[in-house]
Amino acid sequence: QVQLVESGGGLVQAGDSLRLSCAASGRTFSRYAMGWFRQAAGKEREFVAVISWSGDSTDYADSVKGRFTISRDNAKNTVALQMNSLKPEDTAVYYCAARAVITKTSFRDYPYWGQGTQVTVSS
Repeated sequence: QVQLVESGGGLVQAGDSLRLSCAASGRTFSRYAMGWFRQAAGKEREFVAVISWSGDSTDYADSVKGRFTISRDNAKNTVALQMNSLKPEDTAVYYCAARAVITKTSFRDYPYWGQGTQVTVSS
């Protein structure tokens, strides 16, 4: 089992950058694929990015491709989401999630979740 805690959210202006971090507890962090999801008010939770357990494979939602970068440090049990060129439509609560080994892009495939961190982008 793994516990996840996100940090780094905040209020920024369009075009700004923000870096989210997710700290994981548990000795088997390196065996988990890690994903970032987001949920805007009144909308369903959606996939943002995922990284494989080894860190050599990543995938992104089309809406963030080229602007966001997911990375992980297995030695520190952390995963990060670097968000550049932020847009108002990126406003949401961002969640870190974990699942064993295989990367997936549906939130329904992830059993472990953090509490979320709010990102607000003003125009």
